[in-house]
Amino acid sequence: ESSSSLHEFNPMLGHRGCRLGITYPEITEMQASAIFQAALNVGKEGVAAIPEIEIPLVGNVKEFLDQKKIVEGIAQKLGVKGKVKYRIGAMVEVPRACVVAGQLAAEVEFISFGTNDLTQTTLGFSRDDAGRFIKDYLDKGILETDPFVSIDREGVGVLMKMCVDAARQANPKINIGICGEHGGDPSSVEFCHQIGLDNVSCSPYRVPIARLAAAQAAIKEKRGKLKGRKK
Repeated sequence: ESSSSLHEFNPMLGHRGCRLGITYPEITEMQASAIFQAALNVGKEGVAAIPEIEIPLVGNVKEFLDQKKIVEGIAQKLGVKGKVKYRIGAMVEVPRACVVAGQLAAEVEFISFGTNDLTQTTLGFSRDDAGRFIKDYLDKGILETDPFVSIDREGVGVLMKMCVDAARQANPKINIGICGEHGGDPSSVEFCHQIGLDNVSCSPYRVPIARLAAAQAAIKEKRGKLKGRKK
């Protein structure tokens, strides 16, 4: 199919992520094959790679199961079982995923919040276009901070907390993290710690900031507990 047929007016809400993999399963097959082949190759060199394959933009558990079946099929075809440990999880990037988190948690091995897209789909703001009016919102006090820089705790944050609670109730051992630029924002890292996330991921140059923020959040929580005991 020609690339022009995939042109869209609003790709932010369009034919991408798991939606593209469902329509064109060969894309998911290609990506899974590349991941597993790479893991097998480095395994021969003595490097124990543990791929974590995230199915993006999932909002319906059936979307995840469709893509998981393809990934598992490639793993079987390449003889990965017993040679490479891998995990298959879902990216939580749309509000519906937060609402049905219990269903997702029963099927996935981990979930990771894609807060850039979750912010877009929750607020109805396009990250690419919001720069035209965000400054006015900040200047007029409509917003206290740019929601694409620091997590919108009252909106996006509530959905995240709802998701974490439902997911852990359905699967207490599930690993929950966050990826995206919010993972390097100190305030956002503190919030992620407060709602019980296991890890944060961000661009390489923001890793030192994220580590410092995570440590500060843990210390702050510990001091709060000690203060509470003294009372």
